[in-house]
Amino acid sequence: MTISRELFIRNRLGLHARAAIKLVELAQSFEAVITITNGANSATADGVMGLLMLDSAQGQKIIVSAEGQDAQSALIAVANLIEAGFDEDN
Repeated sequence: MTISRELFIRNRLGLHARAAIKLVELAQSFEAVITITNGANSATADGVMGLLMLDSAQGQKIIVSAEGQDAQSALIAVANLIEAGFDEDN
């Protein structure tokens, strides 16, 4: 079963390299496949390059989906990271 949540990119620089690395490292700690969707484009959160290709800027709406054993925990953790602006000074 796949669960999803709609979020907004809050940090000033959007989903850039440092933020993508944080997201990938977090995603790898769960037994779940996490997918980020921005408009018509999607990427799994297991690779930095795919996330950077989404070109997600501040204020953009994204959909975070998770599927697998830890889907619920993974979705909550990823949502918290994104909503916290990837722990960057906004």
